[in-house]
Amino acid sequence: MAMDIHMPKSRAPNQENRTIAIIGAGVSGLLACKYALQKGFSPTVFEARSSIGGVWSRTCDSTKLQTPKNHYRFSDFAWSDSVKEAFPDHNQVREYIYSYALHFNILPHIKFNCKVVSVDYLCTSSEEDMSSWELWAGTGEAFSPKGKWHVSVQDLQTSADTTQVYQFDFVILCLGKFSGLANIPQFSMNKGPEVFDGEVMHSMDYAAMDNAAEFIKNKRVTIVGFQKSAIDIGTEIAKVNGAKHPCTLLFRTAHWSVPENLVEFIFRNLNRVSELTVHKPDEAFFLWLLAALLSPLLWIYSKVIENYLKWLYPLAKYDIIPEHGFLGQIRSCMLTVLPADFYEIVREGCLILKKAQTFSFCQTGVVVDDEDVPLETDIVIFATGYKSDQKFASVFKSIDFQKYLLGSSAPFYRECIHPKIPQLAIVGYSESHATIYTTEIRAKWLAHFLEGNFRLPTIREMEHNVMRWEKCMRRYTDPNFKRGCVSVMLQIYCNDEICRDMNCNPRRKKSILSELFAPYGPSDYADLSSLGREE
Repeated sequence: MAMDIHMPKSRAPNQENRTIAIIGAGVSGLLACKYALQKGFSPTVFEARSSIGGVWSRTCDSTKLQTPKNHYRFSDFAWSDSVKEAFPDHNQVREYIYSYALHFNILPHIKFNCKVVSVDYLCTSSEEDMSSWELWAGTGEAFSPKGKWHVSVQDLQTSADTTQVYQFDFVILCLGKFSGLANIPQFSMNKGPEVFDGEVMHSMDYAAMDNAAEFIKNKRVTIVGFQKSAIDIGTEIAKVNGAKHPCTLLFRTAHWSVPENLVEFIFRNLNRVSELTVHKPDEAFFLWLLAALLSPLLWIYSKVIENYLKWLYPLAKYDIIPEHGFLGQIRSCMLTVLPADFYEIVREGCLILKKAQTFSFCQTGVVVDDEDVPLETDIVIFATGYKSDQKFASVFKSIDFQKYLLGSSAPFYRECIHPKIPQLAIVGYSESHATIYTTEIRAKWLAHFLEGNFRLPTIREMEHNVMRWEKCMRRYTDPNFKRGCVSVMLQIYCNDEICRDMNCNPRRKKSILSELFAPYGPSDYADLSSLGREE
């Protein structure tokens, strides 16, 4: 394997020729690039695909936004007036993202078809010295004279197995949590896909197919899962094959799914007053008491929505009433918007809902809960999510850095900086029901940090902050779920912390009443360059 070392030159003399690598050109990568450019840097973006947009570049035909577009938007770039829908489809989202990249001239900074194989931190200090650092990177600042990152990149357009190594002062990982490393269940010997005569794939492979409709036509398809991808793909296949070749959704746990109008209602109620009902890390006694007194309102809110969904959908008829509460699912960022005709397709027999605790493969299909008669099928699609933490960790050559990422459910300060991994940030790791909204403000925060507008706290203080957030997340996360994102219930609180770091006024509204009761959204944070909001 050939190896060359390249040292990109920055075209921003006012930034002391600092070089920045951004890995990934999805939404988070575009945001990181845009705000780095705004601060005078000239970053290099590596993208393994031939297009931008991340998961939106290749997805199912039936995929739509799960978030109202006024919350899924860039703060300084509105949706086109031609997009009338509150929940645009994937083509409209892809066009919106591409228009953003064109408008801010991001495309010239992207190296397409360039897959980052690994990143390796080389430091002039010994490992013993690094372990004794009190400040991040030894200085508390973004750039340090003590270390450089070597980024190994494979050009996918060449037939030769060559890797080029680029040297950078700072690396921003924007790999995305919902792509890359598929989460496939493990099976006992002779009970896995190897004994099955049909096709087995993950939902990401199905989404990437150019001829998906032709591939599944007149085939018996079983989809494993009951979240967004499973429901979207199941609905899509059921419409193609009809009742003659029904599609089966096979799942262990039923989840709450909601109509679009309820999603809009939920987002309209995400304000400062609603956040008073949620406990926060290291809160003062008065805020703790207030949250304790108001928390029953959350329980009532959750039960009202649950009963509404039981009335709206035939959940009891199909034995799919979730055992967990609605809020527990919201706090785990697992809200799914249901296609309007979903249960009509189920009633017509085009889509079969089958709940089971276990299943295994046999030659002709799958055996469900040790039933005598197997479920005969031609294609099995796993819509079972991704191993996102392992994907992020596998990029690092350092075993220690890999362990840092896998050792906590909330490993990052401000959800993008690991206290013990210097000169590197991860943008797009934080989970939310409004990805652009959550990611953009952290990209702005990172750009301010890169410019030197503030320093990070000590490593000990950042680790303490991380542990406080993890404790808070575990308090609210339903035990059925492996992840938590309680910050979705504290979006404004998190943004306040970020604004204060940047010396910006966290109060973004024009009046006290709107500050308390009006929902916050991306447009409220369009200008974070000055104290207060003057417009």
